[in-house]
Amino acid sequence: MLNSALHGFAMALSLIVPIGAQNAFVLKQGLKQQHVFAICLCCALSDAILISSGVLGFSELVTLHPHWLNIARYLGATFLLLYGAQHFYQAWKDEQHLEISSTEVPSLGKVLFICLGLTWLNPHVYLDTVVLLGSISTQYPDTQLYFALGAISASFLFFFSLGYAARYLQPIFQRPKAWKILDIVIGGVMWSIAISLLN
Repeated sequence: MLNSALHGFAMALSLIVPIGAQNAFVLKQGLKQQHVFAICLCCALSDAILISSGVLGFSELVTLHPHWLNIARYLGATFLLLYGAQHFYQAWKDEQHLEISSTEVPSLGKVLFICLGLTWLNPHVYLDTVVLLGSISTQYPDTQLYFALGAISASFLFFFSLGYAARYLQPIFQRPKAWKILDIVIGGVMWSIAISLLN
């Protein structure tokens, strides 16, 4: 049981840690200290649903209906291109609010909408959580539940750590240039993922 849980934890962490659309969004909101708990919980619960679905056999269903991933691929690419363009625009415009204390706080609904879009419209999320983790879990036929719990634990640990540890980087982001660089990096990440989805 412990071996299954640890393997699930390690595999999920290795897939989540590399910077992606979700991580970049969580990092920026953590720096701004805006709706951090809700965003981290949204990301972690989404992963929990996807991981559980993969372990319960949904990966086989996705394999039988690949057009679902194609639909998500084009929707996700469009969403990421638009979201990336927004960050490039924020980096370019002079009137951007750069101080954390003066940043206008968006509504919780708007933030969760973006968070859900970055999560559920990204086919890579399905491939990593549903297909890959779901396939690996078959190595533990008698302890798949523990594998899933380990993977879900990794997701909760990572997102909440990223969201709440971001505040320690605030001294760096007191400089306007740092915010511009972050926006450019996030825009680049979004566009590179979008391009990879369209290829």
